[in-house]
Amino acid sequence: MAEKTVNVGLVGYMFMGKAHSVGYRDVAFAFPNVKAKPVMKEICGLLQSEAELYAGRYGWERASEGYTHVCEADDIDLVDIATGNDTHKEVCLAAAKNGKHVFCEKPMAMSVAECKEMIKAVEDAGVMHMVDFNYRVVPAVALARQMVQQGMIGTPYHFRAVYLQDWIVDPEFPLVWRLQKDKAGSGAHGDLNAHIIDLGRYLCGEFDSVCGMMKTFINKRPLLTGGTVGLTATKGSDEMGDVTVDDATIFMAKFANGALGTFEATRFAPGNRNGVHFELNGSEGSIRFSLERFNEIEYYSRKDDPSYQGWKTILVTDGPHPYLSGWWPAGHVIGWQQTFVHQVHNLMNGIADGVNPVPSFYDGLKCQAVLDAVERSAETEQWVAVTE
Repeated sequence: MAEKTVNVGLVGYMFMGKAHSVGYRDVAFAFPNVKAKPVMKEICGLLQSEAELYAGRYGWERASEGYTHVCEADDIDLVDIATGNDTHKEVCLAAAKNGKHVFCEKPMAMSVAECKEMIKAVEDAGVMHMVDFNYRVVPAVALARQMVQQGMIGTPYHFRAVYLQDWIVDPEFPLVWRLQKDKAGSGAHGDLNAHIIDLGRYLCGEFDSVCGMMKTFINKRPLLTGGTVGLTATKGSDEMGDVTVDDATIFMAKFANGALGTFEATRFAPGNRNGVHFELNGSEGSIRFSLERFNEIEYYSRKDDPSYQGWKTILVTDGPHPYLSGWWPAGHVIGWQQTFVHQVHNLMNGIADGVNPVPSFYDGLKCQAVLDAVERSAETEQWVAVTE
């Protein structure tokens, strides 16, 4: 039987383009039994010259400018959207129209309405769809999910999460696209809260209602004069432009199962480079996790003998732990980049089996519904029901 392959076209070659490329490059190395092997066929972006540069750097067969060729090429099976938020819908619609499977960065779109358009497009085309909520496939987080499902914390009572960064504290940091509402949709809210909202749904259940507030601390910044690399940028010009997104968003939540939640996302937390932290408390115990301690999860059980009760630190590096069979002997840690390998593994298996992988576009829609409800709450200063 011939080996099944999936020819991939990647739209975007910067920060997320690099991360996604690692996933396609390493998945067969880590998981040789993956049911379909990705072929890194084409990478594209704003400039042909840059696309060619990154094609050579990351290992793609060819390069193109714009996204039209990737979406129309007969030899492309999957279109991966790793571009700015304002382009997700248009690339998705073009890809689905041409019968391509779609893998999309988060947040899925700029609004609930756009998410619904994207869902209709992939459903009409009968193609697979997936959103890159990569923190679900951190082995420690996946283990936390198993523990919750096995009743190890009992009835959920509280979910609290923060996503803390500090890369724009300097008022001289220039006005990159992530600080412009027409390109990003929102600031720390959509960029960071999207992740911990999805983790809240993944671990605790659906949202019922939210009450939030949003704040912009620096309203004007120098216009960008050069490019960006990751979350850094060249020095801006003397001309200033308006920041039109939130710098920080905090909200409370009520879950449908009766649990309570608190969520905080900010890019103004000095000393926090990429601080994702959550704690889930239940009737029988608690679980907590910090991305800065990527390979660990902490667990407290009320069922332990009172003489020995306390937080237990579990090193999530053994073969039986989620996704660890593809990597190293126990105690040999893995890192952030491996989450993209795990995502691609699930995506390839889903395509091969004809079963839509998760998180799907429906998960993207659910997350966007929470994001939108928080924005409405911040505007009205009232509790808002989460609806689609």
